[in-house]
Amino acid sequence: MNLNKLLRKNILGMKSYSSARDEYKDLKENMMFLDANESPFDTTLNRYPDPQHNRLKQIIAKQNALSSDQVLLGNGSDEVLDLIFRAFCEPNQDSILTLPPTYGMYDVLANLNAVDNIQVPLSPDFQLEVNSILDAIKLQTKLLFICSPNNPSGNTVDRKAIERLLNSFKGLVVIDEAYIDFTKDASWTQALSAYPNLIVTQTLSKAYGLAGIRLGICYASKEIIAILNKIKPPYNINTLTQDAAIKTLENKDVVDAQVETILNERNRLVNAFKSVSFIKKIYPSEANFILIMVDDANKRYEELIKNGVVVRNRSSQLHCKNCLRITVGTPSENTQLITLLNTLV
Repeated sequence: MNLNKLLRKNILGMKSYSSARDEYKDLKENMMFLDANESPFDTTLNRYPDPQHNRLKQIIAKQNALSSDQVLLGNGSDEVLDLIFRAFCEPNQDSILTLPPTYGMYDVLANLNAVDNIQVPLSPDFQLEVNSILDAIKLQTKLLFICSPNNPSGNTVDRKAIERLLNSFKGLVVIDEAYIDFTKDASWTQALSAYPNLIVTQTLSKAYGLAGIRLGICYASKEIIAILNKIKPPYNINTLTQDAAIKTLENKDVVDAQVETILNERNRLVNAFKSVSFIKKIYPSEANFILIMVDDANKRYEELIKNGVVVRNRSSQLHCKNCLRITVGTPSENTQLITLLNTLV
């Protein structure tokens, strides 16, 4: 794959911004820092954060058996996705391909970056229609987005189908693994060496319980990561975010225990939903949520709201008529939900 052919011409020739902390990195030395126009008064946060997030990336890379130069961090996965658009998609010229129903930000970012979004629907059981996808690809299609486990359906996408696309598509395949921690399927990060056109995104917002710090992760070849590093804002991950992420990642056994609880509770909810009369279908889930089809989604949504329970009405999405998406809560919350559902008629 010739990465330069996919890259926007202005990105190919640009130089990245060099911050003070890029030029002098070691904040641990006993030095007077008079280079970055920071406040000299120690508030514990008066210094700029590490612009390359080195310590945090080293932990993430080690836990994923990768090197640090294969990791990029963003202010949430949405910044990571936006950087991919900005690096590879020429406004008003290039296109991307998405597979609805799926995460809505792909379409938002396409519009924001003036990039055409070619949409090829998933099958009714939320799997890839590979032949239709390949037929829809145009000469200027640069990116293909696959969400697995998929949002809002919760299922993982067939690996052989993804492999066909990785082998056939001449652009970049972005696999969004926001919910990867809730499935037994292996992460596509382990296939990066086999596919130079593969990009994998993950987040600390779901399994790691850190939605409030906004930290997204991008894994790719060192060549792709170098390009994204060239255009990312210099201090996009603040000190508080880096510290909170490191603390959680260094106590991964706590996260693993919480994930195990969520998986057990997911199974409990699925079994309980089977006896609720107005639930017509329960879709298989390998995420931390369950998609269900009910008799009347608008009615059931309002009933839940009136009883203090907020779920997501996904009826406007393709293949999701009368469907509600329910996040797996704590054991106590799930018990209350089950009790409430059984009182509704």
